[in-house]
Amino acid sequence: MSPATPPTFLVSRPDAIGDLVLTLPVCGRLKELHPGCRVVVIGRSYTAAVAAACPWVDGFLNLDDLLLLPEAAQIAALRAFHAAAIVHVFPHKLLARLARKAGIPVRIGTRNRWRHWLTCNRLVALSRRHSLLHEAQLNLRLLQPLGGPPDTALAAVAPLVHLKATEPLADIWQGRLRQRQPGQLNVILHPCSRGSAREWGLAHFGQLAQQLYTVGHRIFITGTAAEGEELTNWLADYSMFITDNLTGLLSLPQFLAFIAAADGLVAGSTGPLHLAAALGRHALGLYPPIRPMHPGRWAPLGPHADYLVFDRPDCQDCRAHPAACTCIKALEPVRVAAHVLTWKPLPVE
Repeated sequence: MSPATPPTFLVSRPDAIGDLVLTLPVCGRLKELHPGCRVVVIGRSYTAAVAAACPWVDGFLNLDDLLLLPEAAQIAALRAFHAAAIVHVFPHKLLARLARKAGIPVRIGTRNRWRHWLTCNRLVALSRRHSLLHEAQLNLRLLQPLGGPPDTALAAVAPLVHLKATEPLADIWQGRLRQRQPGQLNVILHPCSRGSAREWGLAHFGQLAQQLYTVGHRIFITGTAAEGEELTNWLADYSMFITDNLTGLLSLPQFLAFIAAADGLVAGSTGPLHLAAALGRHALGLYPPIRPMHPGRWAPLGPHADYLVFDRPDCQDCRAHPAACTCIKALEPVRVAAHVLTWKPLPVE
């Protein structure tokens, strides 16, 4: 890697939105370690808008599109970046093989994945399951072959989790948010997780909406179109406490813009929680104590991010019966509401 020619680095994280958000520090740290470098994220179609919203990311390679090409074209597409290195933050065996065939000089993976012994030439000792480190800290360990330290304090990682909306919010939603009165909060509740987290429960979210509405705040419900259909009856039951139901109405870039214009968001350990934290809004995550789902591993990172977790060492009963997690449901709506009521309205950048 010549100082006269800033290198290009590929960072592969082809899984969920929240996982990509917690990989952003890898991109930011590469910019610090190699000033002027180009960072290209490899991800899925549904995460492209997140990569575009990160100031550390210079490009995005859509893995879904790449995999539609013949193998020769796939290899040519990777070679076209003239990348100095690829960091496999999330293992993808086919992509790892393609990177080797493309001749990318430095190919970094974890030594715990046996396939990486065949496809990577820089192996990092990294065990996630039993680690006490946050996911973002674990991701940064993969940069050791590129000059990164073995460990980074979480306080130094958090500022590298940063997003900025890429398009203005539509006038209709901008107008709705601006209708708040002095002292009112625009609060987003994201009640579903699509199976990515333990569910706090619709009854609890309904009670939270009622309690926040009763003291004068404004409640917006978000989710996918499919989740909106699942929530039909719940939305009808609590309609008097809900300012707007936005399920299925926002593209991901518009969702980012809406979060950035609201005051904060309450959710389980989901992508939208991490988006809100990275956008600098209030972000309150609701977690079970069970490993590896606990907040020590997956807490949101941001200037106004926080979490609540039921005080129990580990949720062994819930480990045996994950569909009936009593620990997360032991977080009472009044406790969550009390936390939200400490929020201050945030200025919109």
